[in-house]
Amino acid sequence: MSNTAEKSEYKSTLRVRLSAHDAHYGGQLINGAHLLSLFGDIATELAILCDGDEGLLAGYEQIELLAPIFAGDFVEATGRITRVGNTSRRIEFEAYKVITPRLDIGPSAADALDTPVLVGRAIGTTVVKAEMQRKKHTAANA
Repeated sequence: MSNTAEKSEYKSTLRVRLSAHDAHYGGQLINGAHLLSLFGDIATELAILCDGDEGLLAGYEQIELLAPIFAGDFVEATGRITRVGNTSRRIEFEAYKVITPRLDIGPSAADALDTPVLVGRAIGTTVVKAEMQRKKHTAANA
């Protein structure tokens, strides 16, 4: 039987600028798998915060790539643990485009978006073996 919690204090946010090096397709389009890499880094940080160990992102039950991302975009990705089991942690991820280049104006012009654009979301599970956990959880503190 697992301990579960509907609320979690564990949240992680990363903001990155996507570079021309990240571009994979014509028009400086970034491969959607780049978001999964960000989500993986978030899962690692959350496992460290929650358990004191990096754990392993075991898989995704849902992945949605909702809008294109391009070189020069700034993306803010967040994740939060929504359920703590004995060894598993369910994580909900979201990624938003928050800044976009304005090459139509000039080579270094960019706009901070008044309304960030949801570019991807996912639900995944990370696992931390019981013997690797350095923090103990109950439904009250998870």
